[in-house]
Amino acid sequence: MAWKPVMNFNLHRYLSCKAIAGMAGDGLYRTSFFMAFANIMSAGCGFFFWIIAARLYALEQVGLATALISSLALVALFSTLGFDSSIIRFLPLEDKGKVISTSFFVTTGASIIFGGICILLMMIMTPSMPFWQDPGNSLAFILVAALNSIAVMGGYAFVADRKADHYFLQNLLQAIRIPALVPLAFLGVFGIFGAIGLGYLTAALYSLTKIQLSICRIRPQADREFIRKSLRFSSLNYLSSLLYAAPTLMMPILVLSLLDEAEAAKYYIAFALGTLVLIIPSSFGTSLFVEGSHGNSLKKSAFRAGGASLMIMLPAVLVLFFYGDQLLGLLRGEYVEGFGLLKIIALSSFPVACYSLFIPIQNVRMRVESIVKLNALRCILLLGLSYVMVNRYGILGAGYAWMITYMVIVIWVGWVALKEKWI
Repeated sequence: MAWKPVMNFNLHRYLSCKAIAGMAGDGLYRTSFFMAFANIMSAGCGFFFWIIAARLYALEQVGLATALISSLALVALFSTLGFDSSIIRFLPLEDKGKVISTSFFVTTGASIIFGGICILLMMIMTPSMPFWQDPGNSLAFILVAALNSIAVMGGYAFVADRKADHYFLQNLLQAIRIPALVPLAFLGVFGIFGAIGLGYLTAALYSLTKIQLSICRIRPQADREFIRKSLRFSSLNYLSSLLYAAPTLMMPILVLSLLDEAEAAKYYIAFALGTLVLIIPSSFGTSLFVEGSHGNSLKKSAFRAGGASLMIMLPAVLVLFFYGDQLLGLLRGEYVEGFGLLKIIALSSFPVACYSLFIPIQNVRMRVESIVKLNALRCILLLGLSYVMVNRYGILGAGYAWMITYMVIVIWVGWVALKEKWI
């Protein structure tokens, strides 16, 4: 069936005080705002976490800790196995206990396996790193990876069940990692890693407790029937997630290899600041996925999500475009040289928002193949163009590659919309 949007979209509805006040009671907006606040708060806590860590710990300890945490992020990425999307798509359709229990059981087991693989690879690739020589550290790494998996899936369960306020509180509790840096400082690099682990432990315990009390009973078992039903959807989303995350994880390494450490730092900070705006369309996209999975009108939800995203994004983009140099200067003067890149990333937020809303629409419509193709195109374009343009234009080239990639994606989305008669 063709998906045809309603065109009587009245912008003044979203600009009126009455409409804004009424957003709190609307499922789409409520979920979106709680997710946006949670992600913004998490980003802010991360910023303060590293400021305090830099003052309490030696430079070498901070450097090793960032490597450990990056390894943990890769383990988390590979451990989802697509259940992060399946739990949202199937929770309204299947038995909640089976969906959540299976998602927890499978992804936690996967995190233990991938955590062990990561340790073996690190011991082979970095034999001089003393951290991996202690079996206790390796066990701690696997434990933290498992806690991270539980916390992540718990967050998706809250969002899928329209309890985004619990998702917000879960992220708030992880802020305990900031004060934990002080008493754990005597442990060195393990103090930083331990503080992160304490945050995941708190979030995991909160998730398990709240889910048991307000959603369903969690059992340590996997339901084969649910796995069979969701296998195709989960596996394709898993492949799509890997294709999506790979370029972002590889870009800092690419810039470092083509330029130098200083340029890589400028790129990382400017990119991180510029992409903060993307929390907004990403949050609305996830909320659109939730509402569509619960049977709400997809076309109306899409226009509402798009209108609200634009209304909130516009002032944020303008601030970054005109005052981003001052924000970069708050860190160190050298980072101001990344202002040009920051402006490009900020302006590209609008085509990225188009992508962020297209993905949940296709997930609700079970058109996951198109998402895989789109993310494969994005991966090839972004890495290929970045390699060519960073060589020629420095870190600005990474911005050009980012913008061109998403302009091509917008053309793709427009072609799909015409082909399937959305408009």
